[in-house]
Amino acid sequence: MKKAIYAGSFDPVTLGHLDIIERASRLFDCLVVAVLENPNKNSLFTVEERKHHLELVTKHLENVEVASFRGLLADFAGAIGADVAVRGLRNAVDFAAEYQMYLINRKLGKEIETIFLAADEEHLALSSTNAKEVAVFGGNIDFMVPQEIKPYIIEKYQK
Repeated sequence: MKKAIYAGSFDPVTLGHLDIIERASRLFDCLVVAVLENPNKNSLFTVEERKHHLELVTKHLENVEVASFRGLLADFAGAIGADVAVRGLRNAVDFAAEYQMYLINRKLGKEIETIFLAADEEHLALSSTNAKEVAVFGGNIDFMVPQEIKPYIIEKYQK
């Protein structure tokens, strides 16, 4: 069985993330979408909230599991038996950063391979940061995030 991992902060999950998840789920027997617990980031949502959001938006994908981890991707991938790390790319800047991480992960865990999936053109400008910046000012985020989590984002900024 081919198992892959797609890791990120998903704060919040965007339609671009969901597109990568759906496409990667067709390529592997099992896809683990993993929320990185990064103590160096000031997140809008807790790890548990982000996991819940991912579970909501991936419930239609039978071979997708949601998890969280702290530490190195290569270590977590090894612990869950994942052979492949899936990474999404929007542009050349993403590629440069992701390629560096690919090289590091190869040194840390030679048994993990990395696959890059290019973002669909309608998602090239999407990022969690952009979604939060629009939401904080009450802008329309319908084209940025799945409808299932939009109320959670709005609620955070109404407090």
